[in-house]
Amino acid sequence: MQLVRWSLVAAALLALAGCGSKDIEPRAPKPRPNDWRQIATSADRDRIARWRAAWLAGLDKATAAGNGPQIAAQGALLKPDLALDDPMLPPGDYACRVIKMGAQTRGLMDYIAYPFFSCRVTAADGRIHLAKLDGSQRPVGDIFPDEGRRMVFLGAMMLGDEARPLPYGRDAERDMAGIVERVAPRRWRIAFPYPRWESTIDIFELVPKG
Repeated sequence: MQLVRWSLVAAALLALAGCGSKDIEPRAPKPRPNDWRQIATSADRDRIARWRAAWLAGLDKATAAGNGPQIAAQGALLKPDLALDDPMLPPGDYACRVIKMGAQTRGLMDYIAYPFFSCRVTAADGRIHLAKLDGSQRPVGDIFPDEGRRMVFLGAMMLGDEARPLPYGRDAERDMAGIVERVAPRRWRIAFPYPRWESTIDIFELVPKG
């Protein structure tokens, strides 16, 4: 009986050893979702849904503060219902700047156009990635397909001398959600409705360099 018991134990150990010696096939990485609605927070889905109300409110405040000529000078850039087909941003280097409209709090300007900085668009792993390269406030994130003549940006704001951005969704105060559109043959914009700081809407302009 004892010999039978040890034979069974030995057979079990050999079976386990055989299992351990086989190559274990690595699991394929789970693909990242490419539908912005599956990624965006509920707060950002709400901001995107109310983009036009934010735009009109920002325009009204900026115009009432005497900035009508500056707004008109921007042409199609600040017109909420003007967008062209093919909103995809080609990879490359861009000149980029932000125009803020409609101060959230008293004492701030209702219209301010910042100078141009540098941005870069890259494509990798099936996604379009946008990063502002300089300045004290630097949006960094991905651009996702959407219906019609627009795409959607989801990302986070880098500040000061930070070396890397927070992942989207980590800090609601840093999260950014915007609508990407093309408004001229070589001119794009991202409208950020109800940003966390300063304004009612931010219009981020992008023009290819070279």
